[in-house]
Amino acid sequence: WMDEGVTFIDPDSCTLSEGCSFGRDVVVEPQTHFRGRCVIGDNCRIGPGSLIEEASVGSNVTVVHSVVREAKVGDDVAIGPFAHLRPEAEIGDGCRIGNFVEVKKSQVGAGSKVNHLSYIGDSALGTNVNVGAGTITANYDGVRKHRTVIGDGSKTGANCVLVAPLMLGNRVTIGAGSTITKDVPDGALAI
Repeated sequence: WMDEGVTFIDPDSCTLSEGCSFGRDVVVEPQTHFRGRCVIGDNCRIGPGSLIEEASVGSNVTVVHSVVREAKVGDDVAIGPFAHLRPEAEIGDGCRIGNFVEVKKSQVGAGSKVNHLSYIGDSALGTNVNVGAGTITANYDGVRKHRTVIGDGSKTGANCVLVAPLMLGNRVTIGAGSTITKDVPDGALAI
């Protein structure tokens, strides 16, 4: 136990930079590393096998076997296993970023879920969005990066490709296996 309410399960297997601050009742599992300036909120469980680098993590967050680098994570978020939050990823309160999910330079709105096998890059997801397994944002055209915007309450089926630049409205449903290249209005089904 440390005086500030942080428990390292196996401190010999962990590393910690001087620029880190922790809230109360934080548990750090084995093989977890904190690099640079990190802020960890109350009641978090980080690790095992995780890297937090130059990142801000809210309260009541779990991070399992994942990398959080130059990202901002809200409260009540579950990350991993095997997720990668890259620079400028912003994860809202109550989100789930699941196994084998990569998020880069994107905002994921409160209550949204990206549960499995997805890439979200240069995107803005609204609140309560559900990204189906294997969905990716195709953000690079070979010269420039482009943005994908997904409205509140929208959802994608499994194995969708969202080709940016692209705007999906609120409450949009994308059918499984679809490649979407044109904007979709509110409330529509796109296949």
